[in-house]
Amino acid sequence: MMKARQPLLAILTAGSMMFAGSLLAQSQPMPPPPPAPAAPAAPAAPAAPMPPAQPVAPAATGNTRGSAQLNTTQGQVTINSVMPPVVAGPAPSFEQLSGGAKYITEDQAVAYPLLANDFIFVDKGHTGRINKQQYERWLSNK
Repeated sequence: MMKARQPLLAILTAGSMMFAGSLLAQSQPMPPPPPAPAAPAAPAAPAAPMPPAQPVAPAATGNTRGSAQLNTTQGQVTINSVMPPVVAGPAPSFEQLSGGAKYITEDQAVAYPLLANDFIFVDKGHTGRINKQQYERWLSNK
């Protein structure tokens, strides 16, 4: 007779533990509120109020893709974020950029801003160098 009670006892024990666990999970006490900030010993001098933000004129070119308007407590603020046009002139020869070597490094590419900007794109093998063939292909696609 003892053997028939053991599975029943195991099932009752497991069931009561699951039930007790779910009851404990439902009645968790609220965490205590954070302590109030301590009052300063001496009142600090009031900071000078910020002057109201001046409205920013839109870009003269009319390019407003990089523009955002925000409403603040001091009024509306317009933020313009536009890259200036790069005046690079004609592309220098491969020999001029490479200094007579068979490749152009990233440091040498800085001499021509358009190439420096596209360096990772032009360096297809990700070797840190651009050979003459890669440079000429880039010039033809430019």
